[in-house]
Amino acid sequence: MPIYHEMRLLRTPWVRCLTLCVLVTVVITCLLAFQPIKSQRDCACPEKNVMDLKLEKMAIASRVEDLPDNLSWGPHRLAVIVPFRDRFEQLQKFVPYLHRFLNEQKVRHIIYIVNQVDNYRFNRASLINVGFLQSKQLCDYIAMHDVDLLPLNANLSYAYPERGPFHIAAPDLHPKYHYKTFVGGILLVANKHFQKLNGMSNKFWGWGREDDEFYRRIIDAKMNVSRPVGITTGTNGTFLHMHKKDVRSRDMIRTVEQRQNEKRDRRTGLDTVQFNIESKMLLHIEEAPCLVINVQLHCDISFTPWCDMPDRIKGLMSIRNLSPEKQRTWLQQQLDNLDSIIRMKEKMDDTLEIKAKKIMDT
Repeated sequence: MPIYHEMRLLRTPWVRCLTLCVLVTVVITCLLAFQPIKSQRDCACPEKNVMDLKLEKMAIASRVEDLPDNLSWGPHRLAVIVPFRDRFEQLQKFVPYLHRFLNEQKVRHIIYIVNQVDNYRFNRASLINVGFLQSKQLCDYIAMHDVDLLPLNANLSYAYPERGPFHIAAPDLHPKYHYKTFVGGILLVANKHFQKLNGMSNKFWGWGREDDEFYRRIIDAKMNVSRPVGITTGTNGTFLHMHKKDVRSRDMIRTVEQRQNEKRDRRTGLDTVQFNIESKMLLHIEEAPCLVINVQLHCDISFTPWCDMPDRIKGLMSIRNLSPEKQRTWLQQQLDNLDSIIRMKEKMDDTLEIKAKKIMDT
């Protein structure tokens, strides 16, 4: 009788429900026990700020091909090529600003940040060559664009330069450079023209002169450089120049050998640039996309030995970039160091003289 009662009890609905719950719990626990533990890498973490990323060497897959592209804006697509190294605060302003500026003009575009990650001196021209090679399949013209220069006048056109290179940052508009042959800052060039010119020279390590050599290439190819007309905002209101000399000095070092090799370069160009792509990253800064390409440039030391220089020479020759007050401070430090060396030498001489006398007395 007790056994029969116990069997009837097991058949009651609530007991069956309880038993089913226990079985389900046991099954779920077993399944979870055999699941691999996920690391922080697997989490859907929020995107890091570009200042935190510091354009580290991260091999992140990118799909620049999937970026929005409004074909109704026209048949041409612009590659904004930005030679870059260690200017993150300017990059944060540049990308969203220029993205909005080009959208307002209905210019189809992709912004390429070509980031030099090797230890050689900065080579703007070689980075532009690399940017062209990386972008030519998706875009049919380029803007060689400094990261510290923003267009303020909405009438500055970034349209396709059919007739030849179009210099947006013209000498009569640029805040700093006003000589007639200047083609730096922002220059639009169609792919067909850039290839005809064989790109830019790869010999210019350090700051400056590469755009002057590019102008000689343009003239030799019998092309004409056109510039904006009807812009009335002048040198003070057409562009925002974000470079601050006292905060970030430029590599102005030019050796004697380097000065002797600043003429028209017929040996190097688009077909000779040597590099490795370390990684690519598709970043969004304030919802504005840009493709960061981390590049290691190669240098033939026997051909351009000035691509790499000892730190002590760099420090000595870059003093002229400092403000007069900082130059005086640096010179005073060198004088103090020299005075310390002289005093040390005098002490050593005195010590040697005392030892010599002792030896003579014995």
